[in-house]
Amino acid sequence: MTSAAAPPDPVIDPVLVIGLGNPGPGYAGNRHNVGAMVADVLAGRLGGRFSSHKAGADIVTGRLAGAQAIVAKPRSYMNVSGQPTAALARFFKVPAQHVIVVHDELDLDPQTIRVKQGGGEGGHNGLRSISQSLGTKDYLRVRFGIGRPPGRQDPADFVLKNFSSTESKELPIDLENAADAVESLIRLGLLDTQNRLH
Repeated sequence: MTSAAAPPDPVIDPVLVIGLGNPGPGYAGNRHNVGAMVADVLAGRLGGRFSSHKAGADIVTGRLAGAQAIVAKPRSYMNVSGQPTAALARFFKVPAQHVIVVHDELDLDPQTIRVKQGGGEGGHNGLRSISQSLGTKDYLRVRFGIGRPPGRQDPADFVLKNFSSTESKELPIDLENAADAVESLIRLGLLDTQNRLH
């Protein structure tokens, strides 16, 4: 009887996963906080609990998809989340190309998960801050579609509202799918993950 083949070495190792959101219970269920919700799912998969780090983030460390991983939720507001991201990358010696940022995406339909590397920020203040602080846009993104606001609602108001009751029914599955996309990026890399998702 032959033994099962060992899983392939991860493509991205070490990896820093940043789940974007705003701090505090008042923002916890907002669409804008979906990155932090995905970070919570990943922490559960790691079997760890978040602890405070001097970089200004709550982190969990462990092995994820075979790689040494740091999963983090910045304790800063979204528009200055680049500072703790860059500080964590320096502290753990993670290159920008091994940083995965999970964030809400207005330009994708709800329940759509997409991955990419680099590119513009699409008006997302968290991404803009991270690009400035890292000195590059060449990091990985897991984009969690939330769709455009209905009617004439201001997008800034829309992202700071909680998911609708209909959306909330599917949200746990969508969060797991986004966490799967993070693990796929680590294990398989960008192109293979794009081929699977897109």
